[in-house]
Amino acid sequence: MNPIKATMQQAMSGMELQSKRIDVNSQNISNVDTPGYKRKMLIVENQPATAAEAFMKARVELDQADGERRLDPSHPMADENGYVTLSNVSLVTEMADMREAGRSYEANLNSFQQARTMYRSLLDILRR
Repeated sequence: MNPIKATMQQAMSGMELQSKRIDVNSQNISNVDTPGYKRKMLIVENQPATAAEAFMKARVELDQADGERRLDPSHPMADENGYVTLSNVSLVTEMADMREAGRSYEANLNSFQQARTMYRSLLDILRR
C-alpha cells in the first residue's frame, strides 16, 4: 500500500476515534446533574495494530463507581431512607479528557494535512 495513503487513513481513523471520545465526554457533561447517571467511558482494546483497529475495537462501558449520596427526602428519586444517589461524573475529569481528545484530534488532523501536502507535491513532480 502507498505509505502516504496509509498515513492519511491512519490519521482519519485517529480522528474518528477522538471524535467518538469527544461524543462520550459530551454525553457525560450533559448528564453531570442527572441523579443516578453512570459515567460512560470509551475503552480501546490493548495495543491495536492500527488506528482503524482501535476505532473498531473501541467500546463504551459504564463506570461502576457509586455517585455521591445526598439526603433529600423531597426528591422524587429518593430511596426509602430519603437519600438520592447523584451521578458519578466529575466535571473536572470530563473537561480534561475533552481537552486531551481535542488535542489528539488536532494532531491527527495535522498529520493528515501534512500527508496530503506531500501527496500533492509528489503528483506535481510526476506531472513534470
